[in-house]
Formats: sequence, structure tokens, C-alpha cells
Amino acid sequence: MMGAIRTLHAWAGTALAVLAVVFGLTGSLLVFEDDWIRATVPAARAEVDLDPARLGAALDRLETAEPGLTSVVLPGGAVGAHRLYLADEGFGYADADGAVVDRWRGAARAETWIFDLHHELLAGHTGKLVAGGGGLALVLMILTGLIVWIPAWRASGWRVWPRSGARRELIGSHRNLGLIFALPLLVFSLTGAAIVFHGTTQALLGGAPTPPAPVVGTGDVDWVRALTAAQARFPEATLRMAGRPAAPGKPATIRLRQPGEWHPNGRTTATIDPATSQVVATSDANALPTGIRTYNAFNPLHASSVGGWLYDWVTALSGLAMAGLGVVGAWAFLTKPRSRSPRSASTH
Repeated sequence: MMGAIRTLHAWAGTALAVLAVVFGLTGSLLVFEDDWIRATVPAARAEVDLDPARLGAALDRLETAEPGLTSVVLPGGAVGAHRLYLADEGFGYADADGAVVDRWRGAARAETWIFDLHHELLAGHTGKLVAGGGGLALVLMILTGLIVWIPAWRASGWRVWPRSGARRELIGSHRNLGLIFALPLLVFSLTGAAIVFHGTTQALLGGAPTPPAPVVGTGDVDWVRALTAAQARFPEATLRMAGRPAAPGKPATIRLRQPGEWHPNGRTTATIDPATSQVVATSDANALPTGIRTYNAFNPLHASSVGGWLYDWVTALSGLAMAGLGVVGAWAFLTKPRSRSPRSASTH
């Protein structure tokens, strides 16, 4: 049995090595996405101002300037700029007053290219499914690796990078890296797969049925009034996102982050009637069923949006460890001596 597990781990791990390197390196880079945005977008270095009147005026200006605008992540955390989501895979940044300072499509900026590579392998929906399946396969690799390692733990040194290319050194380093980072890598692999297969995950966790959409009118949202009304419903929350109506007769949405929520953009929502710019329905993330609150924790755990700088560094180092495990494991496998067949041996 142990031999079969070891063989499965070796062959499957080698096949997954490229995915491990891609997921690990891109995941480590995404930890520092906000720092990259601040370094490359001067408007993002502005002080965050969460006054509903100023935010609303900026949104009104953006709606006029960008007809294809679908939603906006409001300034918050370390980023003082608005992050824009536009139709046809468009993105942008705007300053605190709603003036657009950058606009692009697809993966034209480094942060969106790295995110698409990490999340979808630059292959759209098909790539996303492959990434989710790869996450589940990596969970299997971690568990089988632990099973293989347990019988040999007394003989283990603790070097995490090989001193030479000798196969014994490679295997020892691969084993030690896997042991040290097993828990965080399990968390990142499981949560990544759960996010991709979100429908199945929520069903397994006992997701609550979606309430019927409220009946709303048609009109142009007065964002100052709408944000003020949403803030009044949740006075201690932080305004985080605004979504325009998807079509005439559909509501607008505002997302807020309440104390105790892990998701950086919050999961508390206020539904807005465009005809009146008033709140017609709310969803309190802290009052959701346990299963949904559990699912809502997966994204911040995976994206290192909770836990502060210490968790950021755990995430970044774990990503580097995942890449190292892929490289060293494949290296050890490919340098393994292969037994010769009887025919080839008889010719010597």
C-alpha cells in the first residue's frame, strides 16, 4: 500500500509541477497587489476619504464619463483610488473625485495579467475549471506526501533547499518543505478549489435560498443619496462597492463591510431602487447562516485579506514553497535511475 501511495505521489506530483509553480509564484505576487497599485498609480496613494457625499459625487462623475461602467470598488485599505469594472473586460482606476487616471482591457496591466494567470490560467472559463481541479489534485498531493513522509521522519534532516543535485538531497528538501508548509498549502488549495466550484461548495455547506429580487423602478441613481441611505442602515460599516443596475428595471447594489467581516469588500449588501435611490432590501453578512458565512471566509483566507502582515508573509512564503515543491519534486523524479529492460541489459 505504501509503495502504491509513493508511486501515485511521484507521478501525479510531477504531472502537476507546472501548476504548482504557476499557482505558487502568482499567489505570492498577488499578496502585494495593493503595494504595486500604490507604486504605479499616484492617485492610489491619496488618503482614503469615506464621506458618502464625496464618494457619491465621484460615482456620479464616473457614470457620466464611463457609460460602460458596471461596478466600482471604493477607496479603502491601502488604496486611495477607485477601482473600475467596465463592460467587455475593461478596467480602470479613478482618483478620489472620480477622474479616470488609467483605463485598459483584459490583462494589459501586470496585476490583472497575474490574477488571470492565477485564477484562470489565461484561458477563461475552461482555465478556471482546470485551476479548480488542480487545486483539488494538490490537496491529494499534500495528503499523500504526508503519508509517505511519516515512516521516515526519524531520518529527516531539516534542510529546505538541497546542497547539491543528488537525488537524496532533493527528496529530503522536498519532504521538509512539504512538512513545514503542509497546513497553509492545504488551506490555500482547498479554498482555491472551493471558490472555483462555488455552487457545489455552497450546496455542500447548506447554502440559503436566494430571496426574490425586490420590485424597483427605472431611473438614474443619485449615488450621494443611495450611499447615505445604505450607511444609515449599517452605521458602523464601511462603504466598499457600488454596482450599477444590470438593466432597466433592475436594482443597484451597494456592498459594505461590517466589523467582524473578513472579506475586504464586505458581504453586507443594500439593494437600491434606481427610481428613488433609497434602500429597498438589505442583507446582513453577520446574520447569514453558518454555511454561507463559512463560504464567505474562503476568499479572504485564500487571498490573504485577513490576518495582517504576518498572514501576508505566511501566504507569500507558502506560495514560494509550493513552487519549490514542484521544482524539486519534479527534479528528483526525473533524475531517478530507471531500470533497464532485460533485452537492453543483454546487449552489453
